[in-house]
Amino acid sequence: MLELKDVYCAIGRHAVINGVSLHMEEGELVCLLGANGAGKSTLFRTIGGVLRPTRGSIIFEGETISRKSPEKIVRRGLSLCPEGRHLFPKLSIKKNLMMGAYTRHREKRAIAETLQEIYELFPILQERVDQDAGTLSGGEQQMLAIGRALMSRPRLLLLDEPSLGLAPLVVQKIMETIVSINRAGVTVLLSEQNASMALSISSRGYVLENGQMVMEGSAEQLAGNEEVRKAYIGV
Repeated sequence: MLELKDVYCAIGRHAVINGVSLHMEEGELVCLLGANGAGKSTLFRTIGGVLRPTRGSIIFEGETISRKSPEKIVRRGLSLCPEGRHLFPKLSIKKNLMMGAYTRHREKRAIAETLQEIYELFPILQERVDQDAGTLSGGEQQMLAIGRALMSRPRLLLLDEPSLGLAPLVVQKIMETIVSINRAGVTVLLSEQNASMALSISSRGYVLENGQMVMEGSAEQLAGNEEVRKAYIGV
């Protein structure tokens, strides 16, 4: 479904992604592990079209998307839920969600159906539908960010650090929701510093260090790897 071939990306004169290759099959839930500053967010923004790769190819469902705009990539069925959520704090929950459907603005009935699905996934959002996004708790804001990304009806969802800054119980709820989204048919690429939690719900994983892939394997292999355990799990 997704393939990266020797992808490089620079921000200004600073090379951030250095020859990254990965692949994903339809229906998978795959995690990308790495410390803060490893390049995970830059890689996700490059896949999503926010940044242009300087070299290499990004192929989604057989089509090269390396030079496509973010809007066209979203229309193709790939959606990014960014690190830090990037909500519109002075707009209501509903208006934030509707922003996620901007590529589908002519599909009135289908958008209403998707909106109801989001409310079923996150009932708290429906209860507070007219509340400004900026007044929500961190966990509620993350639910809203994920919901907004799902409003475009993606077949592949990129989730960048969804547990960042959240309490453990909220993280557990978010991870359970990610599993539900995947089981509903959405392929998920999950970027996480919380390696233990990410590996517990993923089938496979990659490890990114200094903009390079240094390791890949099944979740069980990575969870049992001594280097991974010391660097990312803390044991």
